[in-house]
This record gives sequence, C-alpha cells and structure tokens, in this order.
Amino acid sequence: MIRNMTVEDLDQVMSLELACFSVPWTRESFENELTKNMLAKYIVIEEEGEIIGYGGVWYIMDEGHITNVAIHPEHRKKGLGKLLVEKMKHNARIQGIKHMTLEVRVSNVAAITLYSRMGFEKAGIRPKYYTDNNEDALIMWVELGD
Repeated sequence: MIRNMTVEDLDQVMSLELACFSVPWTRESFENELTKNMLAKYIVIEEEGEIIGYGGVWYIMDEGHITNVAIHPEHRKKGLGKLLVEKMKHNARIQGIKHMTLEVRVSNVAAITLYSRMGFEKAGIRPKYYTDNNEDALIMWVELGD
C-alpha cells in the first residue's frame, strides 16, 4: 500500500535510510520536511505494517524536485521503485506540476536505467555533488504533460 508519510513513520524510515544510503538524512531533516516544509510531499510503501520504501518530492512552481527514493535492499528488483516514482509523478500531475527533476549518483546504473525507462532524460552533471566521496550527480528531467 502506498500512502502519505507521517511523523509516526520516522522510526521505520530511519532504519530504511540507514540500510540504503552511505550518507543518510537525519531524523530532524525528515521531521522538518514533514512538519515545516510546505513544499514537501513524502509517501511510503507499506507491506504488512512494515515500511519498505519511501519517496519525497518538493513542488516548486510548476516543477517537482524528487529529493529521495529508497527501497529496502531486501525488496529491490520487484518493481517497487518504479511504482513509487509513478505514484510521485501521478500526484505531481494532480498538483499541476509540468516537469520533474532529480539527481542520482553517476555510479548508480540501476537507478539511472529505471529513471530512463520512466521517461527521465539526462540533462547535466553536478560535479562533486555527494559529500561522502565527491561523486558527481547526474541531473535528469521528465516532462509530465497534462
């Protein structure tokens, strides 16, 4: 089931964050996103009471900026990442968003392949974007249409 993320989800979200990322966001960052950032919208994938994925997007004017996408390593390669991003794109269209963008590590071939299959196109590089290893980020965009 996909639903909106709540503050009550943060214990599980933080466990997922630690399992997925070398530089995880802090709990405080997520709390701010959920309670103070009026541009932010976060959703989770829940299976039998366990959060196995989440995604976030900021709505800025007519653009959506995907901030993060995470699927628990034990649940990858089941189409859940695609399901999550499709839901974020759907929700964005409802809000009048015309374009979406994201950054992804240039080494994350699986994610780049997924995003490309979902219509995202390579648009540029952010040099040394990731602070843990100075890896570049690939910038990708998709037009959502009407």
